[in-house]
Formats: sequence, structure tokens, C-alpha cells
Amino acid sequence: MNKVKLAIIYYSSTGGNYQMIKWAEEAAIAAGAEVKIFRVGELAPATAIASNPLWQSHSDETKDLIPVATPQDFVDADAVIFSTPTRYGNVSSQMKQYFDLLGGVWSQGLLVNKFVTAMSSAMNTSGGVEETIRSIYTSAMHFGALIVTPGYTDASIYAAGGNPYGASAQIIDGKIVNDVEGAIRHQAKRIVDVTAQFIN
Repeated sequence: MNKVKLAIIYYSSTGGNYQMIKWAEEAAIAAGAEVKIFRVGELAPATAIASNPLWQSHSDETKDLIPVATPQDFVDADAVIFSTPTRYGNVSSQMKQYFDLLGGVWSQGLLVNKFVTAMSSAMNTSGGVEETIRSIYTSAMHFGALIVTPGYTDASIYAAGGNPYGASAQIIDGKIVNDVEGAIRHQAKRIVDVTAQFIN
């Protein structure tokens, strides 16, 4: 039986989305996937990062630990989990740049039939997180990818931070403060389980 090749591609400034993808990684490995984690490239100037100690600390912690995502990393995966903080109801500029760089592989049809799911975060429990997730799914439709939402397929979806589109964390000062871990773990397991039905 083939292992699902799962890429987790994320952006995190102060560390909250990094915690989200680490929970997703653990759940996906437990579900039998081969998991690789990638961060999208940073666009913010060093002065902006330095102005926030949490941002600087997280940047320093992960810059040599997590490789920067390339379009080929998406191509090589069977499935992808995207995670990004919301920026005014849309993805972060760093994540948007990554999507913009996919033009070459998209034009060759190399993203067709990839499985995609998405998660997001904000400082409050709404704040555009659902729109951010849905904007990723809009891009996935252009790729010809297959969208795997959590739906209402587990009790964890009814906890704070669970919703049928994708898990959404409330992050304050770099820390997740809502009960979203279960929803994240379920979403990661679900994309692995769904993908496995089609590659084996």
C-alpha cells in the first residue's frame, strides 16, 4: 500500500500557525502519511520583523529548520495542507506570493488532481478566517485540485475553532487560545484518509 505524500505549506509570523501545522504533522504521520513541512518565503523587511520580538524569535527559530517551499514541492505531493494567518479576509502576502509562483507548474497541468485542504488563524474567532480558507479553495479550483474540507465529520468540528471549511485558530501574542487542536488533527487525518482511497 502506497503511503500518502503530504506536504504542509504554511506561513507563520509569531508562531501560532507553526503550532497548528505541527499538530497536523503528528496526526498525518499517525494516519500513515509521509509528511514534509515547508514555509513560504518571507516578504517582510527585517525592520518590520525586528519591531516585534515574537516575530523575530520565531523567524530565527525556523529559518534554518524549515525549508522554503518551491512549486516542485507541491508537484511532488499527493496532498497539501495550507495554513496561513488571515490578512483582511485573505491569505498573507507571503502565501499569495507562493501561489503566484505556481504559474509554471499550473500551466503544465502538474497540480491537477492534487488533494488540498486549508487552515487559518486570526486574533479573534472570526476576523476573516473562513474567507481566507475559501480563498485558498478558489485557487485550488483553478489548479484542478480536489478540495477536502472537514465538513461536519467529527465531534471536534463543533468545538471552538472547528468549522466545515477548515480549522481556524485564535492566536494572541503567538499563542493559540481556543480549543482547535482536535479539529486540526481530524482535518489532517481526513485528508490523508481521503487521498489514500485514490492513490492505492
